Amino acid sequence: MIRRLVGGDLAWAAFILGLAVLFGLGQHWTLVRVSFKGELTSYLDKERAARREAKFQGVKTISLAQTYEIFQQGGALFVDARKPEEYAELHISGAIHLDPWKLDMEGPRGLEGVEKTRPIVVYCSQVQCDASLKVAEKLQSLGFSEVAAFLAGFNAWDQAGYPVDTSK
Repeated sequence: MIRRLVGGDLAWAAFILGLAVLFGLGQHWTLVRVSFKGELTSYLDKERAARREAKFQGVKTISLAQTYEIFQQGGALFVDARKPEEYAELHISGAIHLDPWKLDMEGPRGLEGVEKTRPIVVYCSQVQCDASLKVAEKLQSLGFSEVAAFLAGFNAWDQAGYPVDTSK
């Protein structure tokens, strides 16, 4: 009797597992198909870009070349939206740190006295990071009018050999 119960339980478990696999494949067939074609990364990049465009449609974004041009002109405030330890290790010269995870609770510490019309460039670590967009959006909601998010991030800046700093 015990063997029959165990055997029956295993059969049901296998049946339920099979249904779950079929259901999962059905729900994510687009990803499965794109993955088999070897195009998953580009597909996910396009999806990420579309999601960002919809979610952060009011945030201006700038390229590496535009960011460096703004840096060379001077006058813009650079805001690092990465983790505090990453900022402490290395950041764009003259940048201040705003922790996106504390911004809602503590407000924009370090921006006291900054004119609302001063150009601000917010960056995080890399293209896949949304922290710069979140911080830029928050700064806009606080009344800062000249805010842009540098999407390529600090990694692209550093690889290009542009000025970096370790001081706080």
